[in-house]
Amino acid sequence: MRKTSLNCIYELSIKDERVLFIGSDLGPGVLDEMKQRFPDRFFMEGVSEQHIIGMAAGLAMEGFIPYVNTIATFLTRRCFEQVALDLCLHDLPVRLIANGGGVVYAPLGPTHLAIEDFAIFRSLPNMTIVAPCDADEMKRLMSKSLEWPHPMYIRLGKGGDAIVSREELGFEIGKGLLLKAPGEGLYITTGVMAQRALEASKQLGSEGVICGVLHMPTVKPLDNVILSEWIPSVKGVVTVEEHTRIGGLGSAVLEFCSDEMPEHTSKIKRVGFPDKFPDQYGNQDSLLDHMNVSIETICEQMRSCLKR
Repeated sequence: MRKTSLNCIYELSIKDERVLFIGSDLGPGVLDEMKQRFPDRFFMEGVSEQHIIGMAAGLAMEGFIPYVNTIATFLTRRCFEQVALDLCLHDLPVRLIANGGGVVYAPLGPTHLAIEDFAIFRSLPNMTIVAPCDADEMKRLMSKSLEWPHPMYIRLGKGGDAIVSREELGFEIGKGLLLKAPGEGLYITTGVMAQRALEASKQLGSEGVICGVLHMPTVKPLDNVILSEWIPSVKGVVTVEEHTRIGGLGSAVLEFCSDEMPEHTSKIKRVGFPDKFPDQYGNQDSLLDHMNVSIETICEQMRSCLKR
């Protein structure tokens, strides 16, 4: 997914001279073609994440469209004040491409696990938050990102994830996509959790329980129209995210229902990380299972939801 996003930046830079790339302490070879072809629009700034946000803001004020790439925890935790004041306050079209969303960097421990990134940036006016489910959807997002007028946070998966998105469904920033029609239940997901929700839906289907999957590649602004269409049509809803249960997709769905459809809030359960720092190391899948975002947990939460 990261390679796809970087390739797309190069392709966009060929089409539009406003596009430039800013990296922070990335490895050798990143966007070498772009560096050679457009050296005045390629910047590698070292370990200086807060600086590159201010730099990107200044370039955006001069009419450029900066694509900034570094590790997710550094963009969110370390650069919060710069993102809030330099980007969001001025509503600038800077794209923050975040490596290692969720628990991708499981071997590196809690300092590198971006499990509260949605919550951090959902609090900022003008910020857009997107989490594609696979490399194909990343391509569709990147093509739409060029003319988006606001700051944008793009969460990357680890790469190599199964392709579950479908081109015929289209893609628009701010719009949800129904990957599987619901029966009794509906999973609402974002990012690569679409894959786990689809697998859970398949397992439940073998038990005679039909559950749909509503994928929300945009966490903010949330597609309230599609939520209004599908939530009332089912008996149970389970949100699934690679994020703490505080302030993420599940919270956003519950907030919307509380404000607009309070009669449906009781049918919603959330699958996400508990309110604690991860205490294990491993790989992404092992940490997801340890933190109760396993496929079995996703199935069990739906069973419980539909029993009520």
